[in-house]
Amino acid sequence: MLILAIDTALDHCAAAVLDTDAAVMRAQESLPMKRGHAEALMPLIARVMRAADLPFTALDRIAVTTGPGSFTGLRVGLSAARGLALAANKPVVGVTTLSAYAAPVVSEDGPNPVISAIDARHDHVYFQVVGGAGDELAAPQVAPIATALEAARFGAPYLVGNAATLLATRWPDDAAPPVAVDPQAAPDIAWIAWLGAAADPEHSPARPFYLKAPDVKVPANMAQAPRQTAAS
Repeated sequence: MLILAIDTALDHCAAAVLDTDAAVMRAQESLPMKRGHAEALMPLIARVMRAADLPFTALDRIAVTTGPGSFTGLRVGLSAARGLALAANKPVVGVTTLSAYAAPVVSEDGPNPVISAIDARHDHVYFQVVGGAGDELAAPQVAPIATALEAARFGAPYLVGNAATLLATRWPDDAAPPVAVDPQAAPDIAWIAWLGAAADPEHSPARPFYLKAPDVKVPANMAQAPRQTAAS
């Protein structure tokens, strides 16, 4: 199976082509960036497809991160994935950033729980806790950091994600300390591709997985302004 993976959820713009039959990455590229995903993504995908020496019609599936993450970045990646899938008549699947962060640790089938954490700002994090074998211990959610730290009850964890250090610096003194802290700015695009290959298209939709509403409020003067009709 040939998979095109796309990620614009956090502070990277990335794409990769995975050949599952040969168990190799045909091509991949990742650019660190906080803004500018919309301008960077399509040229990046074109470079990756050229490096993989494949037409889009040769792909079997497209995988894309669905969040949580940047609202703007997620829209860019999802729109690109859906457009390419429609044009090439290929299925598209969604992969959450939290599961992509945990995947390389879970693949080792270790004994420790894995906490994937993403900074949600305002002293909150998006987080999920899974066992070393991938079994869910705490469902994906957005919560105050203090709530996320209650995951210490599961034992000494592997912390991964762009909020891993944030949790580590506030880890309870009376709890078993983390066995590792991996503050990746974004998940590995290769693991997004592998998760996309394993996903069931019917249960892994390519739609935003926000967990919370945007941090945008309508100004009071706009909210109270009277509507104008075509006749006014």
